[in-house]
Amino acid sequence: MLNTEVQNPFHAGELEAQTRAGVGNVAQWAGGFIRDFLPAQHRNFHTSLPFLVMSGSDLEGRTWITLVDGEEGFIGSPDVRSLTLNTDIDDQDPLAQSFSAGTDVGVIGIEMATRRRNRFSGHMKKSDTGYAINIRQTFGNCPQYIHEREWERVADNKPAKAINRSDLSQSQIALIQKSDTMFIGSGHQKGEDVPSRGYDASHRGGAPGFVRVSDSKTLHIPDYAGNNFFNTIGNLITDPRVGLVFVDFETGGLLQITGRANIDWNHGGDDPAAWRTINVEIDAVVERPSALALRWKVQDNKLRRLKISQKVKEANNITSFYLSSADGLALERFDAGQHLPIEVQIPGQAETSKRTYTLSGSPEARDEYRLSIKREEHGVVSRFFHDEMDEGAILEASNPSGNFVIPDSDSPLVLISAGVGITPMISMLHATVDEKSERPVWFVHGTQNSKEHALHGELEEAISQHSSAEKHIFYSRPLETDKKGRDYDVDGRITVQALIDMNAGASAQYLLCGPARFMSEIRSGLEAAGVSSDNIHMEAFGPSS
Repeated sequence: MLNTEVQNPFHAGELEAQTRAGVGNVAQWAGGFIRDFLPAQHRNFHTSLPFLVMSGSDLEGRTWITLVDGEEGFIGSPDVRSLTLNTDIDDQDPLAQSFSAGTDVGVIGIEMATRRRNRFSGHMKKSDTGYAINIRQTFGNCPQYIHEREWERVADNKPAKAINRSDLSQSQIALIQKSDTMFIGSGHQKGEDVPSRGYDASHRGGAPGFVRVSDSKTLHIPDYAGNNFFNTIGNLITDPRVGLVFVDFETGGLLQITGRANIDWNHGGDDPAAWRTINVEIDAVVERPSALALRWKVQDNKLRRLKISQKVKEANNITSFYLSSADGLALERFDAGQHLPIEVQIPGQAETSKRTYTLSGSPEARDEYRLSIKREEHGVVSRFFHDEMDEGAILEASNPSGNFVIPDSDSPLVLISAGVGITPMISMLHATVDEKSERPVWFVHGTQNSKEHALHGELEEAISQHSSAEKHIFYSRPLETDKKGRDYDVDGRITVQALIDMNAGASAQYLLCGPARFMSEIRSGLEAAGVSSDNIHMEAFGPSS
C-alpha cells in the first residue's frame, strides 16, 4: 500500500534546525509533501533526465556527491518505488565502489532548462543492467536560484585522469569563484532505521562566486530561505561530514570535495538574502576533467527587455506590474499557470538578481504580461519591485516556462488557492473563459479579508462569463464591512470537507497553489478522501516553497 502521509518525516537534527530557525512545527504539515513513492508525474520527470545528482559515502565513510549520466533513456522506473540506471560509473568517481557494493543514497533530479527538480532518498545496489535504487522518501522543490541552462550530449566523450588533492589548487578556486551552481550532499545514519535515515542531495545556486573561498582548505556557503525542512543543515547537525560538487558546464568536468561542516547561525556573509552560512573545512578533493558526456549553455541569450507599462495595487502588499515589449519584438505566448523568469539590477549589488514570478493575466493578452507580486518582508527582489520599480522602468526576462498548467483532459477542474497563490489560478480561469470551454470549473480561494483579496473584481467578471464555473471565497478574518456586504462565501479557511461537498468528484483535476502548509494539508486530505495523487497538482510560492 502506498503511504500518502509520512507521519514523522524528520530526524532529531532536522527538528533541532527547524527550532533554531524559528519556523514552527514543520512536522505537523510536511507529511503532505513527503512520500515513500514517486507519483506518475515524478516518474515521468526522472526517466526523461540525462543525469542524476547523487550523494552517499565512500568505503571509508566520507560523504561525497556526484553526477551520473548515461545515454538517452538510461533511467527507468519499473514501479512507483524504484528507479534503474542503465549506465557505467567511472572507477575514478569517489562513490563508484560504494555504489557497486550497495549503499544509501540521496538523489536530486533537476532540469536546468525549465528549473524543475525533485528529490528522493533510497538504497542503491548493482544490478544485471547497471544499478537499482529502492526509494524511501521523495519530495519536490521550488525553482528559486536555479540558473537556466540547455544541454547537449557529446559523442565519444573520454574522461581524463582524475586529479586528487588534499586542498584546492588555484585553478580549482577559480572554478568555484565563477560558479553560480553547486550541489551539496549530507547524511544521517544514526538512530532507528526510519525513512529520515539516509542521505540527501541538494541544489545550491546564486550569483557567480556565491560560494566564498577564504583559503585552499575553507569554503563558505550562504544558506537562503528554502522549504523549511532543513534536510541539509539538520543532517550536518548530527553528522558534519559533507560532500560538494561544482560542475564545469562548458567541459563536463566535475570538482568533487569532501570535508566537514559547521553552521554559523548568525551570519549570512555579504549576501543580504542569506540567513546563515555553512562553513566547510576540506579533507579531500577530486577533480575529474570531462567526467560527463554532457555540456550546458546558459540561456541568457534568450533575455529580452520589457517595460513596466502599468503598476496597479491589487491588495495589501500585492501589486500588479503590467509588462510590454521594450525592444519592439512580439511577446512569446504562454500557457496559463506558467511563470516568467526575470532579472533586475538592484543598486549596490554586483550581480543581477534573478527570480520567477507567475504570470497572472490571460494568455490571450498578446501585447502584455502581468506579474502580481507580493511584497515579502525579507524578499530583496519583491521589495525592490514594490518600492523602486515604477511605470517606465526596464527589466530583462526569459521566455515564459513551467509545467504547472491546466491538465489536458475533459475532467472537471478545481482551482484551489490561498493568498497570492491566486495568480496562476486567475490566469487559468481566464484561459477557460477565452476557450469558451464547457468544462466544469470550481474556483476556490482563501484569504484573510477584502483588503487582502487581490483581483477580486476581475474574478467576478471572469466567473460571470463562464457558463460552467462557480466560485467559493473563504475569508479567515473578515472585516465588519465584509460581513455586511458579503462579497465572500464562507467564514474560515478552506477545508477538505468543503472541497468534497462541492461534488467535483474524485476524477476531477485538483490544482493547488499557496503556502506549503496549506497545500500539504489539502493534498493529504484529498488523497484520504479517495482522490488519486496523479489528479493533484501543486505549485508553491514564497520562502517556504
